[in-house]
Amino acid sequence: MILLMGLLLAIQAAFLKGEQASDFYSVDNYPDVEKIDAHFHIRTVDTEFVARAAEDGFRFLNVVVHTADETELRKRHQAAWAQQQAHPDRVEVVVAFPLKGWDEPDWVERTLTFLRQAKSQGAIGVKIWKDVGMGFRDGMGDLVKVDDHQFDPVLNFMEQEGLRLMAHLGEPKNCWLPLDQMTVKNDRRYFGAHPEYHMYKHPDMPSYEDQLAARDRMLDKHPNLPFLGAHFGSLEWSVELLADFLDRYPAARVDTAARMGQIQYQSQNDLSKVRSFFIRYQDRILYGTDGGVQAPGQAKAASLQMQRRWLSDWTYFCTDQEQSVPELDLPVRGLKLPRAVVDKIYHGNARQLFPRAWSD
Repeated sequence: MILLMGLLLAIQAAFLKGEQASDFYSVDNYPDVEKIDAHFHIRTVDTEFVARAAEDGFRFLNVVVHTADETELRKRHQAAWAQQQAHPDRVEVVVAFPLKGWDEPDWVERTLTFLRQAKSQGAIGVKIWKDVGMGFRDGMGDLVKVDDHQFDPVLNFMEQEGLRLMAHLGEPKNCWLPLDQMTVKNDRRYFGAHPEYHMYKHPDMPSYEDQLAARDRMLDKHPNLPFLGAHFGSLEWSVELLADFLDRYPAARVDTAARMGQIQYQSQNDLSKVRSFFIRYQDRILYGTDGGVQAPGQAKAASLQMQRRWLSDWTYFCTDQEQSVPELDLPVRGLKLPRAVVDKIYHGNARQLFPRAWSD
């Protein structure tokens, strides 16, 4: 009875604000709404996971991440194409071009040949990973940044051919902080396990600001290239600065992948500010998780893990319920975004950015 009274009072409060319950989704609506995880990594030819995820209403942007290991990079592409062929209405592919041979005079032409073939196979986008700017070096030993002139003909080709650019450039700002000053547990775990990417320990490397400045110089040269900034464009720590970035670059969008904890950390301090950001930029945000399946036989375990994450994110975006999340010590209250905003974040914006994708 107490629960029923609480529900009635909540409904009454919504009506008093001029909002009806039908303007919002509930947890019960979760399986019935189309959802696109626009940042996912399936690195196996085992196609069971996608079949399981279809029961939750999910489609995927399957993103290949660059590696200097040519054999492994080839395997990642083969797995991506196998998933797309098995589930053509559920899976689309974003490829990663090789950086090997950067200093050779035909690198650009070989890269364009690679992209032509990838597009003919059905690729709809290209991923540039954080090794550009943070790891990959030219023959002189200098770090190659994303604004390097050698990328320009590649990016021009992508714009002409309708291939979208997804880029993970830089890292979360926590990367430049000591472990005990980081705001979320998953960053402390990741950088504790991967000290090679923990820039606090590498003061000789470019700063956080340097990484984002290179990205912005690249976008200044290619203002009409549709750009998807992975991980909230590495501006996950400040919705104010993220808003400034989106205002400066109208062709840019961002995804939510692997940075929900940083957003929730901000909403713990000012829920209204974070909610207002999502409503104002509802056309510029794509839902993604950075989840994945790494090997055959992992579909069941991966499905259970992802269902927990997907449902937690849905609860945060769609309701004002309070929940515990693994990234933070204190509980988090949901944003309760309007249904129309949720539809854009979960599928509308992905379909708009990739108009050829996910055809039934």
